[in-house]
Amino acid sequence: MNARPRTLAARIALNVVAVVIIVCSVFPVYWMVNTALQPGSAIQTTTPHLWPDQLTWRSFQTAATDPGFGSALGISLGVTLLTVATALVFAFVASIAVSRYRFRSRKSFIIAILVIQMIPAEAMIISTFRVLDGWNLLNTIVGLSAIYIATVLPFTIWTLRGFVGGIPADLEEAAMIDGCSRSGAFWRITFPLLAPGLVSTGIFAFIQAWNEFVFALVIMTRPEAQTLPIWLRSFVQATKATDWAVVMAGSTLMAIPVIVFFLIVQGRMSGGMVAGAVKG
Repeated sequence: MNARPRTLAARIALNVVAVVIIVCSVFPVYWMVNTALQPGSAIQTTTPHLWPDQLTWRSFQTAATDPGFGSALGISLGVTLLTVATALVFAFVASIAVSRYRFRSRKSFIIAILVIQMIPAEAMIISTFRVLDGWNLLNTIVGLSAIYIATVLPFTIWTLRGFVGGIPADLEEAAMIDGCSRSGAFWRITFPLLAPGLVSTGIFAFIQAWNEFVFALVIMTRPEAQTLPIWLRSFVQATKATDWAVVMAGSTLMAIPVIVFFLIVQGRMSGGMVAGAVKG
């Protein structure tokens, strides 16, 4: 008789904890948008405004019409899309090789992936800069994309390896018994089941390349070659007061492509699960 009230109380407690976590996660984003929709005079007061009671779009207009916004947006999109596409292709092939085949130095390759992830990327800035300078790839989309690909590739390989290893090889063997070739069994059975893994790693690579700051600051030194994080830094200057409303508006504009990308691939993530489950 007492088990049911305890279960109900546990569910209520879990729901309360979930609501608190959601509020804590969403509040910084809300505060960013709220700040962008207020004038500078309302932001710098000692009394915080929990909602934009003096609604204005001036900050968004200032950020969107800035001369460097268009070029920075194009550079960021080019670098991010090239990074995501290339990293997924290499990670996909490597994860299949590591999970499905036994070859010499396989364990050494897996250990090397873990070791590479432990090395701070900032520790290789000087050597990376000199290599790109020698190849004449500074201030280029290809040069920055190559750095981002090398940065996200170990994690994407490791993540996809777990997805591939979780798919039984018996599914492919059953399809081959039914008349499919080895490649046909892979593309019809295994590949649809890998769609959630590809989407997850793609989201990680997208966010990493889109928000990266340090390498972009060092490699993309020309004003016309800056990415969006570097462009956003231009509003924070030591010689004059920072317009935080414009900074928050620029941050909001930067976050929109990430949100749109996630909304697009979210449906494909669940769709890939369902598609893979009914193949056979």
